[in-house]
Amino acid sequence: MLRIGLTGGIGAGKSTVSRTLAECGAFIVDSDVIAREVVEPGTPGLIALVEAFGESILRPDGALDRPALAAIAFQDDVHRTTLNGIVHPLVGARRAELMSAAGKDAIVVEDIPLLAENSLAAFYHLVLVVHADIETRVTRLVTHRGMDEQDARSRVAAQASDEQRRAIADVWLDNSGDTDVLAQTVRDLWAERLQPYAHNLRTRQREPWAPELVPADPTWPVQAQRIVNRLAVACGSKALRIDHIGSTAIPGLDAKDVIDIQVTVESLDVADALADPLADIGLPQIVGITADEPHDAEIATWGKRIHAAADPGRAALVHVRVDGWPGQRFALIFRDWLRSDPQARAEYLSIKQAAERAAAEANGDPGAYVDAKEPWFAAAYPRALAWAAETGWTP
Repeated sequence: MLRIGLTGGIGAGKSTVSRTLAECGAFIVDSDVIAREVVEPGTPGLIALVEAFGESILRPDGALDRPALAAIAFQDDVHRTTLNGIVHPLVGARRAELMSAAGKDAIVVEDIPLLAENSLAAFYHLVLVVHADIETRVTRLVTHRGMDEQDARSRVAAQASDEQRRAIADVWLDNSGDTDVLAQTVRDLWAERLQPYAHNLRTRQREPWAPELVPADPTWPVQAQRIVNRLAVACGSKALRIDHIGSTAIPGLDAKDVIDIQVTVESLDVADALADPLADIGLPQIVGITADEPHDAEIATWGKRIHAAADPGRAALVHVRVDGWPGQRFALIFRDWLRSDPQARAEYLSIKQAAERAAAEANGDPGAYVDAKEPWFAAAYPRALAWAAETGWTP
């Protein structure tokens, strides 16, 4: 099951995205719909709300008066926390019931307005954020939902900022303009990323990529953090530490658009125990690779496990290495050495460019790219260790 988190600020227009995804075949779980269900007349949810906020939140027919509740609940953090404490557990339980009804091969889209606020992003394979500027959102709330302007602005201000949502967004969908254009963007996303991702997830296979250098992307660390967060959920206490490593972790360095992450564990047995949890979050194991190229005589301590992304939209490699083994230490030392040494960084870029040419001559074979870099790595290994000793580096 491919789980997609869909979110965006109030008035951003998630409904257009949700409706289009449903038309494409997604199984939609809408938190707003659920939130209404769990506080219908006679439900424990509505009884709890009346106990917390008083009978002024009820309409004459006994149903919930949502504007009246909002006027009270969104006036400060204490009241908002009380509201969330009542409604969120009920919504979660109902959501779980609906999820169980979806087939195991489904693409499930959970529409969750407060996904960012409740730190839920790491529990989804992908997060889609629908965006519209504040003034557009306020206008929509006043015009289409009949809200008072001040109430609309208060509701917008009470939610996550654009910066907070960008940090969790695997896909950023702008809904400030033509909704037909947005709908086509969503259909393209479904065909080019979501369906292939679901297939790869189901068959536990990686998405291939070409060994092609691209200009340094300043957002690589933020993208890496999203992967780190998902790994932290999947690995739990089995991960001693999780680090962004490799070329994309070195500011300003051109690199393949592939995020490298290292998960440090106690033993290779633990690494093997993580094979299924990592595959479940879209990182299937590359079975044929069980060790790094050794750079010293202790060959047995260069073992590792490696996983690659099933997501067609974000290439990634996850190296699972044992704490204190030379490969684990070298991955961290090498990153920090290149961050601090401009000459070594320039050398490495030159080697990467030569490796890219070698791969092109081999019809894009990733193995040719790796092989072309290996002699330089062998020579760089003692240099990096010497730098670590001279500077007093610690992991």
